[in-house]
Amino acid sequence: MIAANPVLNISIFGVFVLITLFVVYRASSMGTTSDYYAAGGGFNGAQNGIALSGDFLSAASFLGIAGAIAVYGYDGFLYSIGFLVGWLVNLLLVAELTRNTGRFTMGDVLSFRMRQRPVRAASAVSTIVISLAYMIAQMAGAGGLVALLLDVHSSGGQAVVITVVGFVMVAYVLVGGMKGTTWVQIIKAAMLMLCVLLITLFLLGKFGFSLTSLLQQAAEKNPLGERIFDPGAQYGENAMTKLDFVSLSLALVLGVAGLPHVLMRFYTVPDARQARRSVVWATCTMALFYICTLVIGYGAGAISGTEAILAAPGGQNSAAPLLAYRVGGTVLLGVIAAVAFATILAVVAGLTLTASASFAHDVYANILRGGRADPDSEVRVARVTAVVIGAAAIGGGIMVNGQNIAFLVALAFAFAASANLSTLLFSLFWRRFNTRGTLWGIYGGLGSCLLLVIFSPVVSGSPDSIAPGVDFAWFPLSNPGIVSIPVSFLCGYVGTLLGGGQVSRRRSAEMEVRSITGIGAG
Repeated sequence: MIAANPVLNISIFGVFVLITLFVVYRASSMGTTSDYYAAGGGFNGAQNGIALSGDFLSAASFLGIAGAIAVYGYDGFLYSIGFLVGWLVNLLLVAELTRNTGRFTMGDVLSFRMRQRPVRAASAVSTIVISLAYMIAQMAGAGGLVALLLDVHSSGGQAVVITVVGFVMVAYVLVGGMKGTTWVQIIKAAMLMLCVLLITLFLLGKFGFSLTSLLQQAAEKNPLGERIFDPGAQYGENAMTKLDFVSLSLALVLGVAGLPHVLMRFYTVPDARQARRSVVWATCTMALFYICTLVIGYGAGAISGTEAILAAPGGQNSAAPLLAYRVGGTVLLGVIAAVAFATILAVVAGLTLTASASFAHDVYANILRGGRADPDSEVRVARVTAVVIGAAAIGGGIMVNGQNIAFLVALAFAFAASANLSTLLFSLFWRRFNTRGTLWGIYGGLGSCLLLVIFSPVVSGSPDSIAPGVDFAWFPLSNPGIVSIPVSFLCGYVGTLLGGGQVSRRRSAEMEVRSITGIGAG
């Protein structure tokens, strides 16, 4: 166990919050909806790429993956591979076309040549559900981190801190909008990268810069022994766990391109070229990060031991903080505390902004007000929505506190791939795709994914379920992506065939030209 210094940890975290709130306040510019939603398109590719990595490298990446590698070895690293490979889909198929076609939200792209009201409503529902699923995972990470770093072991105490984190997150969004939130994510990404690089160097130094020695000790301190270097330690027990792994992989690789907060970031750059550069910068940054997490994960197992990690408050999520304490004492642990909290705050702030923007822009401005809402009222609605979304995320985080956050984020990826990927690709590449296909694709994918999660071991039927005392699970897989993603594509295809002549040839041609050339992009 570690001798946490709550005063030091809170002090470092408090300094970070004060500095970033000041940056948010100074950077904030919310005179128009473009300022609030997309920072006026004023960031270049390098800045936006680093912000993208800050938005994407969540508590799951920093805490959950390191813990999964420490406990399961190779199988834990598969999360990293899935998260990273998914960016190729963004680079090749989504980033440039989305930037050229839309303006603020995913609903702008999907409704470009469809009936506005039903498609924007479906897009808003999808965005809010996915954002909430992702935010709840981050809040769960906050609870586990607090238990370890601030020596708060009671569930009530952790709930209080999750609430505080939620309030700070909402403050970022209300004060700074997209511009302020982006600078927080850039600062957080720089801190996170510096932190993991230093820990990696310190860790390798303890083993004489011999990776072989580090891996050998990791195997010695793990009950699985040298199995941690081979596939199958977590997902190789039987045919069902292997199928679960395939489902997880599909969700991780295909989910990135459907994440609303990632898609929204492409509007913060001035043109499609900078959108492509953003993805390249983000991919390179994250590749370096995930290489470091591989060393950190095995290093945590080598120094702390698997049993100590699992016995610590927060379980697997405590691997990186435990390692920081063993390597650098209470000071490095305090820095890790600040970086981990910064990670959670930056990610949930971006998600809150995305969900509130979708409701204000798609539902309020374009459905309820028919596209005639004034900018001030739209921004005001977005701010109120941010408060409501934040409160819902706080409640959900308290409910799932203690779950592995990498696993919870994988569920959010399954929702994103199921609800959004098929409709985005069909909208951008299939001229016959119509309104009915869009609605069937979104609701079919989202509904099937939600139904399968509710009746899976995630919710009930196993000791680590959200509700372990009951059992109504009939779907055997923990991640439903292998079923719900094909269902979404099939629903979109069948809905299009049954939709008749709902396609505007003029708008289809306009969308095709605009998506490729950028002519007319706002």
